[in-house]
Amino acid sequence: MTAAAPHGLPGHLVGFVEALRKRGIPVGPSETVDAGQVMSVLDLLDREILREGLACALLRRPAHRDTFDGLFDLWFPVAIGYRTTDDDDLAIPRTESGTVDMFALRKMIAEMLTEDSPKIDQIVGMIVDQLGTYESLNGPSFSAYQALRDIAPDSLLKKILDGLLAAAGETDDEGFAGVVARNTAQQRIAGFRSAVESETRRRSAEKQGRDRVANYGVARQAEEVDFLRASDAELTKLRRSVATLAHLLATRLAARRRKARAGEIDLRKTLRKSMSTGGVPIDLVQRKPRPGRPELVIMCDVSGSVAGFSHFTLLLVHALREQFSRVRIFAFIDSADEVTDYFGPDADLGKVMVRMVGEAKLITYDGHSDYGNAFGVFIDQFRDSITDRTSLLILGDARTNYRDPNLTALGSMVDVAKHAHWLNPEPRNQWGSGDSAADKYGEVIEMHECRSAKQLTSVVAGLLPI
Repeated sequence: MTAAAPHGLPGHLVGFVEALRKRGIPVGPSETVDAGQVMSVLDLLDREILREGLACALLRRPAHRDTFDGLFDLWFPVAIGYRTTDDDDLAIPRTESGTVDMFALRKMIAEMLTEDSPKIDQIVGMIVDQLGTYESLNGPSFSAYQALRDIAPDSLLKKILDGLLAAAGETDDEGFAGVVARNTAQQRIAGFRSAVESETRRRSAEKQGRDRVANYGVARQAEEVDFLRASDAELTKLRRSVATLAHLLATRLAARRRKARAGEIDLRKTLRKSMSTGGVPIDLVQRKPRPGRPELVIMCDVSGSVAGFSHFTLLLVHALREQFSRVRIFAFIDSADEVTDYFGPDADLGKVMVRMVGEAKLITYDGHSDYGNAFGVFIDQFRDSITDRTSLLILGDARTNYRDPNLTALGSMVDVAKHAHWLNPEPRNQWGSGDSAADKYGEVIEMHECRSAKQLTSVVAGLLPI
């Protein structure tokens, strides 16, 4: 249930800020004070003005906007309870028997979207209230899927397109006007679907509480998306955040290097300098650290199950390549091959991944992941790529399709490398289940759970050279 804030509007704002922080959006005291000042000068009855004002005061990155909007709709809802209307003629059409007339309703929605009618929001409220209600274990609740199931908004595209063309005096849906009309129709259908989902979250929050609905109903930030469950749209958004994450890691690295400038105490030089003070070591002499940039060797599984994870990690490492003296990349599915030459400084990594899988010798047998054979091929053909200055990074879920994991080959690689780490996109509690050999590999190499970009960034930050 929605409860009043104990300290009025300021307390409500603080609650909203705390919700943003829980979702990983950094909002400090100064931003909160700025937001309070913004609210003091805006018209609080204009939600969109309030939304934009708070976004300007509280957000630092555009990538946080979707999460912000979802939480804003829960903390500053457009209404409380059922949304009434002053238009007595506006109602969900029904048949003589009292059931919803879906044909008439779909026609009404198509006409409203064609005209871009402001009454569509009122119809959305009625649809959610009358079509989206269902009985759950905790009482009445609301479902956007149920509300939209029989309406099938995408099937209205042709009606809306024809209506837009007729209003513009056009008949050709293939020309420029047709393309514009089609894009407009698609945007309005997407807006209608989004409005139903937003209304469903609002009504559900009143029944279940804002915090609970926020956990499952608000868009996650790109860096929190699970690699193995991400949609194409989420992966696309995630790839756009690579530059920001790389800049963050580079900043952390610079800070670590500043702290490491002092070096260890040089006992010999300290004692020699103490001769002038009668052997009392007043001034400590420290060795100047001479950090060398290590070589990096990456082995990545590019099979379908983990391709999104490997792609993003390669994007991140590619952005950080200047931190290493040399980077060599090896890809594998059921065999292994070097693909370093595909990753030039100006390479389009989206095209590289497609080209790499098509041209490199990554498949020997059936195209299913075979870590054991891939490690064996690597040892036979590329053993010299790993030296005592090499940091070895393996990317994959360690699912071997019940084939020999070849721990001996992996062990020989780990023994030679200066550092060796395995990044696994699966949850830790699934390691060793089914065909996963992660538990066995974990006895040979240090394995890290990297289910999201947030986890990956944290792990990679600790592995970067000082």
